[in-house]
Amino acid sequence: MRYWAWFVAKLAVAAVGLGGLVRLVVGLFPSDKDPRAPLNDGMRYLLCNFALLLCFLLFAGVLYLIVWDQRYRCRVCLRRLRMPISTGSWGRILQFGRPRTEYICTYGHGTLSEDDLQISGLSGAEWTPHSDDIWTELCAPGRESDRP
Repeated sequence: MRYWAWFVAKLAVAAVGLGGLVRLVVGLFPSDKDPRAPLNDGMRYLLCNFALLLCFLLFAGVLYLIVWDQRYRCRVCLRRLRMPISTGSWGRILQFGRPRTEYICTYGHGTLSEDDLQISGLSGAEWTPHSDDIWTELCAPGRESDRP
């Protein structure tokens, strides 16, 4: 729940900040007094359209950065995921599997795994939560090997 609340908060802050930018652009280019002759000052309309185009590109870039930042955050503590590890190999796919990159939360909350190459479209990254007791996860492979 905190993960999505943080995402909505970032979007709200960006909307307020960028909304102020649009108000500034609208204030710089006031509406024409004579509605019958809107093309008397064509250069002003061209500059206004160019400024609005730049605002749109800025909005799209900020939205992209917000989504990109959110993808690489821990779902529990909201810290940035660290320690990227490359796993798998195309040359030895039967032994090691497909190439993937895994990021972990430094506090042990979970792991994010994403494919290095999306052949069949964009595949979503897999978030694997870890239990609170790290010792059970660390000792689990040893218990399986002791069984006959």
